Formats: sequence, C-alpha cells, structure tokens
Amino acid sequence: MAALDTALKDAMSIEGAIGVALVDYSSGMTLGIAGGSPELDLGMAAAGNTDVVRAKMRTLEMLKIEDSIEDILITLDTQYHLIRPLSSRAGKGLFIYLALNKTRANLGLARHQLRLIESSIEI
Repeated sequence: MAALDTALKDAMSIEGAIGVALVDYSSGMTLGIAGGSPELDLGMAAAGNTDVVRAKMRTLEMLKIEDSIEDILITLDTQYHLIRPLSSRAGKGLFIYLALNKTRANLGLARHQLRLIESSIEI
C-alpha cells in the first residue's frame, strides 16, 4: 500500500488539487483517499462517480466502440473533476478521481501528471 499512498500524495501535489481517491467502480468502494474539504466529501463523490464511469462504459459497449476511456472531465463553476480509469491489468475495474480548484489548476498539466501517477500505481 506504500505505492498507493505515494501515488495519492503525488496527486495532491498537483497544482490546485482539492482531493483524490482511488475507486473500484464495480462496488463504489474507495481504496484510498487524500485531501478533501468540508464542501467535498470525497467518499461520497467517488461513490457517485462510479455511476458516471459505468454509464460511459455501457454507452461505449452499446455503440460497439472498441476504444477505452482515457479520462472523463466534469467542469463545474469552480472545480474540475477528472476521472481516469486505470489501464493496467492489475488496475482493471479501478479509477482515479481527482478534484481540482478551477482557478489554480492547469488542466493540461494536471492530466499529464495524473497519467504519470497512474503508471506508478501498483495494486
């Protein structure tokens, strides 16, 4: 779990990070959480975003699109929410959920850093 803790810590070092979670989208359970705020319950947000991931995967399946999801971006008035399904065999069924402060974050850089962090996660 040290690698997971390091990955979560690294994600929190992304400029503008509010919170991050590693989530199992089949159950909605979080495997790890870092950060958060009184306004953002990461456990609840992570569980709720499992529905987003499942819906998108079902849609791709119905459309017979063979691509995989790189990431899903939800843009709010004051925040970005990035959802990144893990592509490794060991990470199958998991996603990283990262909430960012919109005024402090560089979205392109955050996506790049999250991709690097994903590659370091060992489950």
